[in-house]
Amino acid sequence: MLSIPAVLLRRDTAKDAEPLVLRHEHTVLRRQLKGPVRYESADRFWFSALSSLIPRRRWAGVFPVTPGTVLAWHRKLIAKKWDYSARRSRTGRPPTVAALRKLVLRLAGENPRWGHRRIQGELARLGHPIAPSTVWGILNAAGWSTGFALLRLAVLGCEQGRLSRTLSACHRS
Repeated sequence: MLSIPAVLLRRDTAKDAEPLVLRHEHTVLRRQLKGPVRYESADRFWFSALSSLIPRRRWAGVFPVTPGTVLAWHRKLIAKKWDYSARRSRTGRPPTVAALRKLVLRLAGENPRWGHRRIQGELARLGHPIAPSTVWGILNAAGWSTGFALLRLAVLGCEQGRLSRTLSACHRS
């Protein structure tokens, strides 16, 4: 009889939340008729969410667990949400754009005497900011070596009788 005025003086949200808590507890207990009650993560989430609607002094009478347990579940829920795992999946330097890689290989193919620094300089002039080490990495990954390109030119020059001109061109670049 004394609890009726207390119910009438409480906030409406608390009045609405208590039956939801009890209903959910009932479904959990019906699911687990045998053995100890084990709350799943969805149950813990439900109780944590409803805890903000009920005044803390009423928790002991409403929730099937202690208020400390509800607070611990809430802390774990918040910690799991804000663990920055979405940021951790993208580690390291982002990959070079495929179009830029194609452009590096195209410039190297069209200008076999250019080294990675010259290619980087030309790309910078065209408005593509890229480091020389990145150009070098792209060329190495493609199996392109400027040293081999110069050797190839020298061999071609020997076969065609133009060794002196080819070697002098090699020394200039």
